[in-house]
Amino acid sequence: MFGKKLKTALLMTLAVTAIGAVSTTSFAAYTLNPEVKDATPALKQAAEIGVRTYNNPAMQNVANKDAILVLSFGTTYKDSRKATIEKTVADIQAAHPTTKVELAFTSHIIVDRIKANEGITIPTPEQALDQLKKDGYSRIAIASLDVIPGMEYAYDTAIYDLYKNDFKKMTVGTSALYWMGQEGQRDDITEFVQAFKTQFPKIGKNEAVLVMAHGTPHPSNAYYSVIQNRLDEANLGNVFIYSVEGWPHLDTVMPQLKAKGIKTVTLMPMMMVAGDHANNDMAGADADSHKSILEKEGFKVNTYIHGLGENPAVRKLFVERADEAWNALESGNTTSQKTHMMRH
Repeated sequence: MFGKKLKTALLMTLAVTAIGAVSTTSFAAYTLNPEVKDATPALKQAAEIGVRTYNNPAMQNVANKDAILVLSFGTTYKDSRKATIEKTVADIQAAHPTTKVELAFTSHIIVDRIKANEGITIPTPEQALDQLKKDGYSRIAIASLDVIPGMEYAYDTAIYDLYKNDFKKMTVGTSALYWMGQEGQRDDITEFVQAFKTQFPKIGKNEAVLVMAHGTPHPSNAYYSVIQNRLDEANLGNVFIYSVEGWPHLDTVMPQLKAKGIKTVTLMPMMMVAGDHANNDMAGADADSHKSILEKEGFKVNTYIHGLGENPAVRKLFVERADEAWNALESGNTTSQKTHMMRH
């Protein structure tokens, strides 16, 4: 069957520093089983999972001029934007000091609001790539600041699919959480939990941390169940994940709190920024905020209103994902990813 025709492979590249020391870097992708001799274009495309790479055969004689394009949903909350998104982009730039790093927001509404309210023009991904092409950049590594590969990450990969033929080479990295240890791949979720827990308060038997995710209609909403599993495996005490717009809901979690005799909870966003959802839906004064609902149910509620981008350990994961997109951009000189994949 289809699943049996695929196997997991970790593509390795070697990077040599200026002083001659050798370090090993990698990027994870899914590849077709070499026994598949008659792979159709559809099968090849279906196997493009993980870090994706495209070499444009029509532009192989074009000189290399490289850029990293960082894609984020964005936020209108200036302070959080500076402390999270802009700080992460600065860290990516610091890791690649001689490479142009450009930021684009996938939320066109946020782009318009920032322009209207602050007079700042932040490009959409389409606008950013059009300008990079105009400025002569020929190789683009796309990095994502998404937490899970949901609808926003689907926008990132759609941008890759629509624009890859406009450049000599293009890569797109993964969201912070992508692999979960399946078929020999790394476990991003366990790694994330270890980074995320560095901001958790110490909690007693009658206390809990409620982690607020965004939620999505995309099937990747199932990642939240895996995150809960890894939180439980980490023996962090009473830590529960719920979402604003997906599943599980706050109503899903509250019965568990009552069953465990929890008296005090700390609400904490599991989002890149602490924007409207964190400040209003989670911690707002309105009767329908999560804080107000929990207080009405008799819980004492503390709030931690900081985005994931403020956590250095989590921010490091986003930089590593950007590095993977860059490593793929630097790796090999094959004519296309599909040809490259068929040889492994």
